[in-house]
Amino acid sequence: MASHATQSLGDGADDRVFLDLEGEHHPEGSTMLGFWIYLMSDCLIFAVLFATYAVLGRNYAAGPAPKDLFDLSLVAVNTSMLLFSSITYGFAMLEMAKDNIARTQLWLAVTGLFGAAFVGLELYEFAHLIHEGATPQRSAFLSSFYTLVGTHGLHVTFGIVWLVILMIQVRQRGLIAENQRRLMCLSMFWHFLDVIWIGVFTFVYLMGVLQ
Repeated sequence: MASHATQSLGDGADDRVFLDLEGEHHPEGSTMLGFWIYLMSDCLIFAVLFATYAVLGRNYAAGPAPKDLFDLSLVAVNTSMLLFSSITYGFAMLEMAKDNIARTQLWLAVTGLFGAAFVGLELYEFAHLIHEGATPQRSAFLSSFYTLVGTHGLHVTFGIVWLVILMIQVRQRGLIAENQRRLMCLSMFWHFLDVIWIGVFTFVYLMGVLQ
């Protein structure tokens, strides 16, 4: 009998420990720290791509140079799309702080539209360059260009998919703590991509045309 009672007590203690651990699963501090570590790893990826472009960016193989290919007016419009999307995401975070679900969703949707416009213009640019014969295999310059800009575009595409998923979760469950934490992580990711693009615009496009 005593043995059975002890076993029951032990089972209850194990259950309480399990429940405590389950309740502390993915605490906010560890989630944010983990996401910062991910962003640092992404920084390393883009640092390598920028370094590769710096080494190969002038190897034209008797092909076209940046000033022959890049349309700065188009790139400027594309850049404005991403900059506006960061501003609208900021508005979404302000509405989230007010616990206003409808307006949070509205600004998230606007952000997604700006992001989609950015990706669409980038795809248009790639299609135009390929039509002109400036394919990735044409020169080391073009290979490094497509890799750097394309990797950033893939990140933005992933961000849009993530944004849509979060909008669905907010509609289903509201602005609960978990959804707010996820929106904060996406906010850091989105603004990070904005900063990376400013580097791409300056280092690849602007300096390429002016050199």
